[in-house]
Amino acid sequence: MALFQFRAKRKRRKEDAERQKEREQRYRSERDDWRKIAKQPRDFASRRYLRGEGIEIGGLHRPLPLYEGAKVQYVDRFPTEKIRETYREVADLPQVVVDIVDDGETLGTIADASVDFVIANHMLEHTRNPIGTIETFLRVTRPGGIIYMAIPDKRHTFDRKREVTPFEHLREDYARGPEWSDRGHYEDWGRNVKGLEDEAAVRDFADDCMERKVNIHFHAWTYAEIVGMFLSMRSEFHFPFDVEAAIQNGHEVVMVLRKSGGAAAPANGETGEAPHALPS
Repeated sequence: MALFQFRAKRKRRKEDAERQKEREQRYRSERDDWRKIAKQPRDFASRRYLRGEGIEIGGLHRPLPLYEGAKVQYVDRFPTEKIRETYREVADLPQVVVDIVDDGETLGTIADASVDFVIANHMLEHTRNPIGTIETFLRVTRPGGIIYMAIPDKRHTFDRKREVTPFEHLREDYARGPEWSDRGHYEDWGRNVKGLEDEAAVRDFADDCMERKVNIHFHAWTYAEIVGMFLSMRSEFHFPFDVEAAIQNGHEVVMVLRKSGGAAAPANGETGEAPHALPS
């Protein structure tokens, strides 16, 4: 009986892996199509809003192009070489050179009110405490500075089957700490992204993720919930920012927040300045 159960479990895992591989290939093709569409709105918002000296968190192989008047340092949780070891799917692609090794959710090495902008593309959904992360971004940004984010719209990603993360859940993560909800996120990911149908396999998957602290999309939103989330942060927690832009951009939403208390920088002219070269 034990041998039969072992073989059945191994067969289920093999079938799950094959289904997941097919889904990933399909999503990768769709993602590449969306990226071609997404480039122009991202560039527009970068040119329009980013000035001075700032940071980009998790730029990897796709940093945001910056235009005249903006300089950036790249922040990641690993040094450049370890990034290549960790993210093997992009290891052979050109990578930004990591200037600051730090946790993007807490930015413990970045002083208060020390940067003119923070860029965090496709990062917020990976954070376990999104409200606390935005609080951190506001802490390090100077008055009048910009927080620039691209956040995936779950309707156009592998998160499409998942339920939207309600603001009540984010409030609880902020108040209690996110540990209470980690297992639920991993189980949800196993069912609705990995496609696991057997509940024992779901539990095994969650156990493994908990042990290894696997980084996933802990949260999923659509355009409406993304915009509503930031409005709720401002009204409920009195976070000091205004929403400058909320652009539906293919598979993502480009959000631009301006920290209150400073004058807005003048916009770049539409003259087509060349992007800054990446650090070598």
